[in-house]
Amino acid sequence: MNTPLIRARKPLVSRNRSEATDQVLTFSPLAWLKLRLFLHAEEVEVGGFGISSKEDLLYIDDFVSVKQNVTIVSVEFDDIAVADHFDRCADTGITPSRCGRIWIHTHPGSSPHPSFTDEKTFERVFGSCDWAVMAIVSRTGATYARLRFSAGPGGETIIPLTVDWERYPKDLLDHEGEMDNRFIEWMDEYGTNIHHSPALNLMPEIAQQPLTYSDQLDELYDRQILTDDFSSFSEAFSAEEVYPWS
Repeated sequence: MNTPLIRARKPLVSRNRSEATDQVLTFSPLAWLKLRLFLHAEEVEVGGFGISSKEDLLYIDDFVSVKQNVTIVSVEFDDIAVADHFDRCADTGITPSRCGRIWIHTHPGSSPHPSFTDEKTFERVFGSCDWAVMAIVSRTGATYARLRFSAGPGGETIIPLTVDWERYPKDLLDHEGEMDNRFIEWMDEYGTNIHHSPALNLMPEIAQQPLTYSDQLDELYDRQILTDDFSSFSEAFSAEEVYPWS
């Protein structure tokens, strides 16, 4: 059953497939700070899911990671960890439409645009969903978000990504005295879930240099689109292996 967005906006699906929607992907301040902490912890990609608000499925109340193997250009979720993520959400009354439709990951370079592998992942894993979002944040703070929907004629559109900073003072008051523990919990989650894959040996002229220059990483992403050497990464997110619920 298709799950519509609850907040009153322009219709999610337009009769004119090319007509832009009026949707915005919005992060709560704490969800955004957690994502940025994960982004800057190490120079690797990190992925997870956005937990949506009951009132607005494009409002992200929290960013949640799962156990994953990462490199500077790839993220591979553990299938059992993903299933556990859905079980935990179900136990707390969070439906799949709120915890499994917004795929978020980081790029350690300056470009937030999806790679060839990202595109294949989004199509393979989320292509059959009634709606889904791919959101990417680069190390420089540049962002990318694309909404795909299957209702009506179907289609997809680039949407803005924003942070609801207006609620930040209230969040700080509501969590007064708790923020230190909150950051410790985030770092514990990072240490538990983020695991390094063996170093890439496909491009030693880049891999042997310090990964402190965003242009090196951007070059790696460009080459990823142009070479078949990365084909193995595209299989990491197969719906059958990593997302058994698809």
